Amino acid sequence: MVDRDLLSIQEARALVRCARKAQEHYALLGQERVDAIVKAIAEAAAGHAESLAALAVEETGFGRVQDKKAKNLLASERLFDAIKDMKTVGVLNDDRVRKVVEIATPMGVIAGIVPSTNPTSTTIYKAIIALKSGNAIVFTPHPSAKKCIGKTVEIIRSVLKGCDVSEDLVSVMNVPSMEGSAELMKIVDLILATGGPGMVKAAYSSGTPALGVGAGNVPAFIERSANVEEAVAKIFASKTFDNGTVCASEQAIVTESVIADQVKAALIAQGAYFLEGEKLEKVKRVMERADGSMNPDIVGRDAGYIAGIAGIEVPYGTRLLVSDEKGIGPKYPFSKEKLTALLGFYVVNDWKEACEVCHALLKNGGIGHSLAIHSRNEDVIREFGIKKPVSRMLVNTPSTQGAVGISTSLFPSFTLGCGTVGGSATSDNVTPLNLMNIRRVAYDLGNMNCCPASSAQAVSAPSSIDINAVTALIIEQLKKMA
Repeated sequence: MVDRDLLSIQEARALVRCARKAQEHYALLGQERVDAIVKAIAEAAAGHAESLAALAVEETGFGRVQDKKAKNLLASERLFDAIKDMKTVGVLNDDRVRKVVEIATPMGVIAGIVPSTNPTSTTIYKAIIALKSGNAIVFTPHPSAKKCIGKTVEIIRSVLKGCDVSEDLVSVMNVPSMEGSAELMKIVDLILATGGPGMVKAAYSSGTPALGVGAGNVPAFIERSANVEEAVAKIFASKTFDNGTVCASEQAIVTESVIADQVKAALIAQGAYFLEGEKLEKVKRVMERADGSMNPDIVGRDAGYIAGIAGIEVPYGTRLLVSDEKGIGPKYPFSKEKLTALLGFYVVNDWKEACEVCHALLKNGGIGHSLAIHSRNEDVIREFGIKKPVSRMLVNTPSTQGAVGISTSLFPSFTLGCGTVGGSATSDNVTPLNLMNIRRVAYDLGNMNCCPASSAQAVSAPSSIDINAVTALIIEQLKKMA
């Protein structure tokens, strides 16, 4: 009987070997062919958006089908629209003045770590951006989402076959394990890490370059100049989207005392239920495990489901369970990230105090990620933008939809970097441009006095250099080496 861990390690090695062979041939294709393949995958994924969403909800129990469908469409149709004209193959730039030619080179084989909260959309998104930049990708799925991730990869591989390129450009581990994932991360060229803190930390500790994410304990500040009803409606649209499974969803509302009653009334009118007394204590008891981490049984669940687990009754139509919180830290579970229908509520005296509370909330598990602000005071908005340690500040927009690029002009992405302050190698919404190296061919400027005058003059004359011919020669040599 073969040990499962050893089988997983062997599978990782085999998949990477096949991916390397496939990528060597794929790297020789031109931009037009690559774009056609990526377009075909985006169209196929969009066509299966609803069925994949249903499969993900059925398998994981997280979220809502229509919202997961929207995420699948963002990762396919919306993403392709954003990258269709992006130059990622061959010569990117030929600067005749500076005499520098920039050439795109793929990174090779990428490891794609996929979470259970956004399984199909993350798989579609990572496969498309990897292929757009000339790479192959091997996925290691979350065990609780193995079936829906596997189906997504199956659809993509079918498209690759139909495009007459190797299916091994995109593959997935069928025997996922910690040991197998660790081996995969050691032998690839780059890791795209989306998932829990343990897996992201393992990616950064693997010795392989990695682009990872961080927790998103997003505060939403409703400032006194805001349109309160509109702000609350947008927060609900974000926090209830797929039952809060997106890490950019709001985790706490911070508002000023002068409008606190108005904000609270608007929340209740939209379907918030403020927990108190024994009901609050019962919910707190089911929010976390003994080690203080999120209880997976409530992740991606609606308010009624959580109330049932906690053994409390809430009004019919309740959409969010809210705690009028006083503290921030390990002893206050509503001050932490809650990827479900739970929300903290803080009242402060003014925007300066709000600034401090938001900073404390971010330090409590969301630093570097995102912050939302609802305000019509540009001075306050600017102060927050300058001082808050986040990679994206979202103004008068739902935080979830704003961060991933639905309601803002940010790049459509399901890998949201948190910058060095959040332990990430990038603060970007990761794009194909993050997944390629750039080779720079730099010509002599003729400004050195190390050659005879006649020779230096000949080298420096622009007319003596055919940059296109030299670049074509370099690319031809690269093809022979591949």
